[in-house]
Amino acid sequence: MKKPIVAIVGRPNVGKSTLFNALAGAKISIVEDIPGVTRDRIYADITWLNHAFTMVDTGGIEPESKDIILSQMREQAQMAVDSADVIIFLTDVRQGLVDADHKVADMLRRSGKPVVLVVNKVDSFEKFMNDTYEFYNLGLGDPYPVSAASMLGFGDMLDRVTELIPNNAEADEEDTRPKVAIVGKPNVGKSSIINRLLGEERVIVSDIAGTTRDAVDTSVKYNGKEYVFIDTAGLRRKAKVHENLEKYSIVRTVGAVERADVCVIVIDATEGISEQDAKIAGIAHNEGKGLIIAVNKWDAVEKDNSSVNKYTEDIRNVLSFTPYAEIVFISAVTGQRLTKLYDAVDKVIESQNLRIGTGVLNEIVSEAVSLQQPPTDKGRRLKIFYATQVSVKPPTFVIFVNDKKLMHYSYVRYLENKIREAFGFAGTPLHFITRERDENKQ
Repeated sequence: MKKPIVAIVGRPNVGKSTLFNALAGAKISIVEDIPGVTRDRIYADITWLNHAFTMVDTGGIEPESKDIILSQMREQAQMAVDSADVIIFLTDVRQGLVDADHKVADMLRRSGKPVVLVVNKVDSFEKFMNDTYEFYNLGLGDPYPVSAASMLGFGDMLDRVTELIPNNAEADEEDTRPKVAIVGKPNVGKSSIINRLLGEERVIVSDIAGTTRDAVDTSVKYNGKEYVFIDTAGLRRKAKVHENLEKYSIVRTVGAVERADVCVIVIDATEGISEQDAKIAGIAHNEGKGLIIAVNKWDAVEKDNSSVNKYTEDIRNVLSFTPYAEIVFISAVTGQRLTKLYDAVDKVIESQNLRIGTGVLNEIVSEAVSLQQPPTDKGRRLKIFYATQVSVKPPTFVIFVNDKKLMHYSYVRYLENKIREAFGFAGTPLHFITRERDENKQ
């Protein structure tokens, strides 16, 4: 089920990241901290009064810029607005209402998207409340005073946000077709891959990075089976503005990943794996999605007998937190090995839905424990009573132990490796939940 997306937009230095961090770090949020995941914390899953949505932090909009940054920032700001279900427009009570706020408000008004006008840095309602009234001049309804630094006023603001989330944003129609998100940096050949699979120019392709503005769903049939490919706008890197552009583009990437069963991260073979690719992989990993790394433009690389091994090693090093990811080497231009994508998707989908019987699972866990004793702390040793699989997509296991504090992260990874050795689970993350049980309980 796709969660609604709520984007925080506004001028620079009005406190967007402070507000985001306060919401992501508060008890109302659900934020999983997985060691080894390389990514900026620019989105978080939030729950408020039984509503779940994805909050996205974006870069500052600079409508007064006089160079090329102006058009780039406006384009990316529009991208964020187009992708979000609700916009939080953040302003600054200390700076007051400025001309740039009016320009941002005009852009938001034209979008037709629901907007919650929020006035930040109201550290004292008694002192600053009258100053918030001037923001009525933006014509976006009631301004909601908050203090991101002091965590004041969040309740009324979030109540309004959840009121404005469209009813259809929290429920998608059941669609059993495999959904595959094609994600990655711009100009790595995402649209070209889909066009080649289709055999027609269904998606606009050009050399200009960022041609694909919208996440486009394309249905493809192969060997009698139907797949839905989601083409997305890439994550850009551009001098001076790449951080902001990346934050805006991530809105679309997050939405596409959430809707997908499998994420195909497309890498340009002539450039190699990058930290941006790791950030995208981190999103897919955290969301529990299947993961395939597609090394495109393989025809453009001078190769020898060790080329595949070298590229694979580089990918494994950068994406060390996703050792399970499937890797395919393809060329959208020549069509080389392109149909291997279907095989990889089928393999990952099968792994995502694989269920292991409790008896068989516990045999593997018992064998793993006998090979490597569980950790101890202050003379007390971890005891594993039993394990069971509780869900799929991603496969999730509950392990019952005598003391959760003794279950070190490294031992969970050890058990995961043993389970993978036995059952594969190619291309899908595994989730583990540790629960305590009384040692004397039979």
